[in-house]
Order: sequence, then structure tokens, then C-alpha cells
Amino acid sequence: MVYSTIVSNKPADPDERLVYRDIPTPLGDMRLVASPKGLRGAWFTDQELLPAADGWILTDSDPILEQARRELEEWFAGQRRVFDVALDPVGTTFQHQVWHALCDLEFGVLASYGDLARTVGRPKGAQAVGGAVGRNPISIIIPCHRVIGADTSLTGFGGGLPRKQALLAHEGNRYRSRSASARRVCDGQAELPW
Repeated sequence: MVYSTIVSNKPADPDERLVYRDIPTPLGDMRLVASPKGLRGAWFTDQELLPAADGWILTDSDPILEQARRELEEWFAGQRRVFDVALDPVGTTFQHQVWHALCDLEFGVLASYGDLARTVGRPKGAQAVGGAVGRNPISIIIPCHRVIGADTSLTGFGGGLPRKQALLAHEGNRYRSRSASARRVCDGQAELPW
């Protein structure tokens, strides 16, 4: 995937042209947002952190939004494991390090916050990594759902634990309950339907 890195400790440029569209998914509607460089955001429309669409242009004809929609549809259908859409999230240097590390997690592979902290060179920074994971603006495509507790507990997810459990099940990881403290059922991946 192409991942442009915009590092800023300030909000994105308010004059930048952003387009958006809402799409249906098996787990609820998602809002996709794109800049001219790539996908800027992908949130479930009922998420608390969903930004207001003030100044964004609603469109069904943007090629980046269409590519993201098509790739998500293929992913949910079990026809895709890797995303190719260009990404353009806005965040701090540290957030980008964490988001890049998330992008390196393969389909079905889980990591703890501590694992990610070690990956980005901050072995004692699991809490800081958790903050960066929680601010991931591109759900599923930057796969923050693949981050679990060191004891395999579900922990949290901006889209809600039922969605996280469903996303992990889609990738072959089973949890019996939707509690944040639920533990993974098996050490290996479950058999996938495709």
C-alpha cells in the first residue's frame, strides 16, 4: 500500500479539499474520507471519534474513495487480504510510526501493545502505543483491530468490541464473548471459510 506521511502536531489544513462518502459494510455503515493524495479516514458512522463533515464534499465519483470502497468490499467477501489504496492519514511522528507498524501486521496476525512498542523502538511505551492505536483514523485498512492485550484479551476498539470480535473472527481468531477481558479461544488461527 502507498502510505504518504503527513506529520503534524496541528490539525490538518482547513483549506485542503477533502471528499467523503458513506458505504455499507457487513458491520455497519462506514464513512470514507480522502484528500487528493490518499485515504484520510475510514470510520464506522456510529463511532464517537467520527469527525464532523464540515467543509468536506460529498461525492460518489472520487477514484480514491471508490478504490477504498471496492477493496473493503473484497476484504469482507474474503477475496482480499492486503489493501492497495493510497493512505494519507494525519498524525504525529510517533502515531505514524505506530500506524506503519500496524500496516506491517499480516492478515490474521495479532500483536499486543507491548509487541508494537518494541517494534517502534519504545519497549516501555505500551501505553503510548495504545494512545496512537486509539487515534488510528483508518479502521480496518490500518488494522488496529489486530492489537490485543498481552494475555490475548480483546481490550478496546473505537468501533466497539462486537465489531472487533467480528473482524478478528473474519481473520480466523475466535473469542467467545465481547467483553474487553475475553481471551482468544485457540493459539492458532481457526479454519477460514475461503
